[in-house]
Amino acid sequence: MGTTVLQPGATQTQTSPCPIARLAGLLHEEPRLEAVAFNPATRRLSIATLGRDQDGRLSERVTDALREKFPPCPHAEQNPCNLCAVGREEQPGDSRLLISEKFGTTLIRKATCVTAISLWQWVKLVWPAYAPRQKGTLEEHSETEWRPMAALAAGCALFGLAGWALELAPAPAWAPLVSYILAYLCGGWDAARDAWERLKSGQLDIHFLMLAVAAGAALIGAWREGTLLLFLFSTSGAMEHYAMGRTRREIGALLRGAPKTALVMIDDSEREVPVEDLEPGMIVRVLAGGQIPVDMTIARGRSECDESNLTGESVPVPKGPGETALAGTINLSGLLEGPVLRPAAESSLQKIIRLIREAQTLRAPSQTFTDRFGTTYTWIILTSCTVMFFVWWLIFGLPPFGSSGEIRSAFYRAMTLLVVASPCALVLSVPSGILAAIAAGARRGVLFRGGAPIENLAMIDVVALDKTGTLTSGQLALAGIDMERGDQTALLAAAHALARHSSHPLSRAIRRVALPSGMAELAVERHETLPGRGVRGLINGKPFVLGSRAFIASERKIAPAEGPRVSDAAEVWVAGEDMLGCLRFFDEVRPQSSELLARLRARGIHTVMLTGDREGPAVAIGRAAGVDEIRAGLLPEDKVAAIEELKDGGKKRVAMIGDGVNDAPCLAAADIGVAMGARGSDAALEQAEIILMNDRLENFLLALNLSTDARRVISQNMVVALGTVGLMVAATFFYPLPLALGVAAHEGSTVIVVLNSLRLLLMRRA
Repeated sequence: MGTTVLQPGATQTQTSPCPIARLAGLLHEEPRLEAVAFNPATRRLSIATLGRDQDGRLSERVTDALREKFPPCPHAEQNPCNLCAVGREEQPGDSRLLISEKFGTTLIRKATCVTAISLWQWVKLVWPAYAPRQKGTLEEHSETEWRPMAALAAGCALFGLAGWALELAPAPAWAPLVSYILAYLCGGWDAARDAWERLKSGQLDIHFLMLAVAAGAALIGAWREGTLLLFLFSTSGAMEHYAMGRTRREIGALLRGAPKTALVMIDDSEREVPVEDLEPGMIVRVLAGGQIPVDMTIARGRSECDESNLTGESVPVPKGPGETALAGTINLSGLLEGPVLRPAAESSLQKIIRLIREAQTLRAPSQTFTDRFGTTYTWIILTSCTVMFFVWWLIFGLPPFGSSGEIRSAFYRAMTLLVVASPCALVLSVPSGILAAIAAGARRGVLFRGGAPIENLAMIDVVALDKTGTLTSGQLALAGIDMERGDQTALLAAAHALARHSSHPLSRAIRRVALPSGMAELAVERHETLPGRGVRGLINGKPFVLGSRAFIASERKIAPAEGPRVSDAAEVWVAGEDMLGCLRFFDEVRPQSSELLARLRARGIHTVMLTGDREGPAVAIGRAAGVDEIRAGLLPEDKVAAIEELKDGGKKRVAMIGDGVNDAPCLAAADIGVAMGARGSDAALEQAEIILMNDRLENFLLALNLSTDARRVISQNMVVALGTVGLMVAATFFYPLPLALGVAAHEGSTVIVVLNSLRLLLMRRA
């Protein structure tokens, strides 16, 4: 393993096609990023950071750097890039990058001390698709792709019928042959194109097998059987594309409906600008009936917004000043005006689109198996058919090519065996079910990020839940203020300023508390958020902290007095040099929480609440909701340890449901991570495998039922596929089946598998 030492001046990476160069430049630009490890062969990608990638932007930049197809090896002798031209001798200095390769994995890391390396936090990322991505968009999938395929299948049928009719009519001998050739061209065009693309990469697939059988049928004069094969194969292909297009319809609607322009207020006048040019702070105006172009904060106007395309919830949501309107939602009534919250490419709409795109590329374990099996199986079938040709010819004495009456030639029976043994239905059994399940979930407000969570969710034994914002509504209301010293007005102003930059539900509740009249918002310097503890910063040059009683005690070296507490109230303490007080908030249990937990218990699933809140409010909320087990006062690392304990050494599968930044580590530690809502933190969404887009906890049960149904459908598909292959192969060995019957059985099983998967789109139960 060699090590390349890269100095900052040697990058010139901004325009280089080399992925190593692009990543090297990113490492120099991002202080949080410490190392990147990637292996194109195994499609594995990981990053090391100091601190968490809370907003998910760092992970996205890394995947974008690897999104384009890899060029030839950057270590090649010809035309080496600047990285490879650097000497391999390690030199002192903290600004260097060390690049090494071992067993196909390239590691790019900053040169630092061993102690710092031990503090790195490694996170696995989704391997990016090899396709250039436009700013903030998702490639559209055509819903009409099946139509030309259906037209070719119809042409195959018409020419095939014409050839059959010409055989019966007093026509020239060449006339039926011409019709059958035209039928072959129509029915085999799409299969030949796909087979050729595979052959160029050294692969064989079902399309090659079908073309081989059709060619073999033509060689022995069985034009009718070959035409029937190509007609049914092309018809089933068109039906498959129609089915897959239907499953993508709900997903594609997200993008097609996205606005391309927006009205921006500049110098008290309206200007229409492209959505991709919008920047945070620009004032956007949305007319009644218009679509929200980007995530925006409403400054003026009141309306109701239809968020069904994002959340699956059909009930309009009231919107007013201070609230957030999400990109892609519909402004039903009234004029809305306010500043852009984040760029279009980072909006909630694009975030969901990006997650869906990843979901469609991530394969389920069983799908990966069938893909490997299908490739190997193709070679096995080709070899077996060749062997059986010689067996039927040399051992059983069948004529090698010429068939007569009831006597089928060895070649004819080998072609029949090739048809019935082809694993077309088996290869489609898993991906058709997975894609249909993803579409069914997206339509109802549940996003599965790939096939693995669809298959695994149904097997969970334990469900762990966060409290605030998950079991509860997260809409905390101020119940009272307890002052130990200082002025209450100044305390509210300081709390409001410290909470302004935090996404924690308690911080959001503090921000909803009105500032004392006549007071402007205070500026905070050196603001720092400590997940699970609190926030700190400087106000007018003086240190202030906001958080739990324990956090205040550790930061200020003094403990607040232990006075009487309200057991079910959440406490937020504020401390400064001359100030110490407590804000008490109440939260309500979601109305749906109790029903969900009861139904999970009826399934034999153990439920656990993991929260950082005090034991008093945690127990009150847990008992009201009906949780089996309550664990309170947990830091983020304690929640991770609890998840590992609940796994019981791998004997149990654990799903974790959360919504905040502090939930991201345990979402990653769980077997299945579930994030709450399109408004959930980016860190939680990045780690979650399932997202409840409409913030409705009860939809977890819908996801669980969909996972159960999908596993059942996939199992049924595999039974149909393998059963048909096994039955027809056995029959072919012992009986000279007509090729037409083999074709009908093969294509019929494929159609049954696809139609069975489409049943998932009709699922209604929750």
